[in-house]
Amino acid sequence: MTKTTSLTSLAQAGEFGLIERIKRQAQQGDSVVLGIGDDCSATHVAEGKVLLTSKDLLIEEVHFRRCWTDMYSLGRKSAAVNLSDIAAMGGTPHHLYLGVGLPADLSLAEVDNFSRGFLDEVDQAGASLCGGDTCRSSDKLIISVTVQGSVSATQMLSRKTAQEGEALFVSGTLGDSALALALLLRGENPSDFLCQRHHRPTPRLALGQALAQQGIATSMIDISDGLLSDLGHILKQSALGAHIDQQQIPLSSDTRQHLHDHPADEDLILQGGEDYELLFSAPSCCSDAIDALGHRLNLPLTRIGTLLAAEQGLTLVQLNGQEQRVEARGFNHFRS
Repeated sequence: MTKTTSLTSLAQAGEFGLIERIKRQAQQGDSVVLGIGDDCSATHVAEGKVLLTSKDLLIEEVHFRRCWTDMYSLGRKSAAVNLSDIAAMGGTPHHLYLGVGLPADLSLAEVDNFSRGFLDEVDQAGASLCGGDTCRSSDKLIISVTVQGSVSATQMLSRKTAQEGEALFVSGTLGDSALALALLLRGENPSDFLCQRHHRPTPRLALGQALAQQGIATSMIDISDGLLSDLGHILKQSALGAHIDQQQIPLSSDTRQHLHDHPADEDLILQGGEDYELLFSAPSCCSDAIDALGHRLNLPLTRIGTLLAAEQGLTLVQLNGQEQRVEARGFNHFRS
């Protein structure tokens, strides 16, 4: 007799299991192009255009600690991580809505600095803060942001349209943010560069738009939960496997030096999140166009692997040259 397991706790379900439970219960109207399960939802709003909408929560002691950052940087990051979702779809951001739960120990000057950082990030993206809500919280700062943007219906990128045989690319460098967080948790002081990468991520809006408009990328996601975890979303939704060469994963000089001295931290490159770089698939014949785009944007775009048939799973060529089958694991709320 087959034994079935009944999930009774959030820890058993995990973040993505919880999302799937909600997704199964939610009904989608005729205007919904993409619903729950991608970086943004997409809904028809006009002929040839879709509305992109995404929402993120940032909660003190879960996503950040006030003692580690300044309020201006926290404001910028709160906007940036939401704008990154629009970038992952190849879209253009338009409107943001900010909700905050403010603890009593927060000064007006701190709130002003947070607002200034948030608005500077929004202005830099060419978007507008259009509304929101404020309330008192018991003791933790709670930040809720909704972002809306748009993209051509024929150019929108998602996680489910990758093809077998295509190449996998990432922007920038990986592991910097996770390394900064790991050092902070150990009571150590990350370099200024690593702190900047953790506290002030850059949403790759220009890259996402170019990849979509030029028809280069076939699928895309921003790296928020870690390379393997976010790649896993593309593999699951596109029904594919992948082959990744760890030696090709781009590293900053700060992270490379740290790993030389502390090789036990290598997993941060594969499983650490909050880099907010873009991971995308493209035909191998587009390599020259991708190189040219990276040069124009002054942003490294690096090939790290190849998409395979689903039955081949996810394999990793490790730094020692050995090939290993791996799981698509990274940060997961309720399990981490």
